[in-house]
Amino acid sequence: MAIFANPVRVLGSKDLEAFCEFVSREPVVNCFVDYRARTTRLEPRWLGGQVVGIFRDGQLDGAMHIGANLVPIGIRLEDIGLFVEPALRARHTVSTFVGPSPQVEAIWDEVAPQWSPARELRRGQWHMEIAGPPAVPGHPGVRRTEGSDFDSVYPACVAMYTEEVGLSPEYGGGAALYRTRVRQLIARGWQFAIFEGDRTIFKAEVACASPHAAQIQGVYVVPDRRGEGLATSGMAAVVEIVLAEIAPVVSLYVNEHNVSAQKAYLRAGFETTAEFTTIMF
Repeated sequence: MAIFANPVRVLGSKDLEAFCEFVSREPVVNCFVDYRARTTRLEPRWLGGQVVGIFRDGQLDGAMHIGANLVPIGIRLEDIGLFVEPALRARHTVSTFVGPSPQVEAIWDEVAPQWSPARELRRGQWHMEIAGPPAVPGHPGVRRTEGSDFDSVYPACVAMYTEEVGLSPEYGGGAALYRTRVRQLIARGWQFAIFEGDRTIFKAEVACASPHAAQIQGVYVVPDRRGEGLATSGMAAVVEIVLAEIAPVVSLYVNEHNVSAQKAYLRAGFETTAEFTTIMF
């Protein structure tokens, strides 16, 4: 196992308890890394990468998830420089930086001269949460998707991803992997949709969940049905299901320029709690 210059080191299964305690200090913002830790026990072979951390007086005091997503976790800004070396070692496999803006932008400032140019930098993303009943009634047509819905919902998944990322998930031979990912979400009961006949007009998914929170991703309304309030009522219904059956808090983050989505989430009862930055390569 690679060991980086003191005091930053690779975390493993023996550090799982300390890591879960550390991320629980901001359990909703840290939902993704909490989920990753619990499902992989911080074993690099299951992570598809690694988590590195810094300890002070025997206590974890900052960490970074380094996989396809590079996510700084509670790092003091004065400690950012200590995480440059492990970040740079993974620069050929990381496709996205994401997380709280101060830490993401600080680590990017440090590594950018030796990194490939960013394809897109999204500052000012709203991190939003809801922990109680939504502010509007949920759409009665929202339900969990089933295996038999795949052919209807998959085109909506591809359209959402392409619109959001600017690149089809099927680009470069990625169709099989993406189809598997969508089927996994359906099998877990983590995808929700509104159907009109064989057509998906709204869908959303749980990206990850911990005992503390669930994070929603992939919210999509077909273009010809936008402006009808489907995002608001659809998300209200999703929130009701997730709060009742998956996690005590529902979160998501949304691009600064996506004003219509921001308004829909606010109307549904979400509140803004933090600012994220995403950098894509």
